Amino acid sequence: MNPHKRSPFVITAATLVYIFLYAPIVALILYSFNASRANVTFEGFITETSDRVVMDGSLVTASPCGFFHWYCDLSKNDDVIEAAGNTLTIAFTATIIATIIGTMAALALQRYNFKIKPISQLFLYIPIVIPEIVMGIGVLTLFSQTFGWLNQVLNLTGDARLSLGIATVTVSHIAFMVPFVTLVVQARLQGFDKSFEEAAMDLGANEWVTFWRVTFPIILPGVLSGALLAFTLSLDDFVITFFTNGPGSTTLPIYVYGLLRRIITPQVNALSTVWISIVFIAVLLLQWLQKKKKKPKHE
Repeated sequence: MNPHKRSPFVITAATLVYIFLYAPIVALILYSFNASRANVTFEGFITETSDRVVMDGSLVTASPCGFFHWYCDLSKNDDVIEAAGNTLTIAFTATIIATIIGTMAALALQRYNFKIKPISQLFLYIPIVIPEIVMGIGVLTLFSQTFGWLNQVLNLTGDARLSLGIATVTVSHIAFMVPFVTLVVQARLQGFDKSFEEAAMDLGANEWVTFWRVTFPIILPGVLSGALLAFTLSLDDFVITFFTNGPGSTTLPIYVYGLLRRIITPQVNALSTVWISIVFIAVLLLQWLQKKKKKPKHE
């Protein structure tokens, strides 16, 4: 029996898994070009172009953008642009801060022994395993009580009052992203050979130089992986954002949810397709950076 021969069962199972995973994404992208505004059934593509949008009932028969009508319609939506800006601002800010805190926490937990280390390690898993709605309610309660007390003590009124907004969403995202970054970086540190650091320090490098010239380049793939995970978690988070957002802090998941409560149009599919493309490009960029980092340098 050839051990390298592929089993038909394995091939069939793998094919079904890929179909199950990617069929919804393919359907989503396909419907972003749907000619029907209702988007309940696929009515074909918009193949004709004209100087204005031509409708036949709920069907778009011609458009200045033709095939890409819903993408052009999306680009003119100020609410979408604002929501996308809020989402990216929150995601980038929260990712940078969570990556720094998570990396420092991973180094501390992996290298130092202290009395509460087992408890600290256990607490890392709590934000991961508890339902997001529980954490969302907890964070909302914390902000509401804290802001209410500060507004009363400081006698803040009008626009000066502390309230929910982009800042509270960002802090909430940092809170639930730090454990993910910490665990990813900690996994990278488990196989770390300390002899490299000892050799650098024997050659006269201090702890700061040793960290940036020796330690950090080795753990960088883990840091980048943790950062990408945190970034994608922030991009698609709905539950915690729903509880902690306020006026002017609507993100894309919240905006899409509002659209789905009214009417489902191909504009939602176009928006989702753009978002999938951004995440896909981010994953490819990370893989490229990791491969580039692994290539040996030739003198």
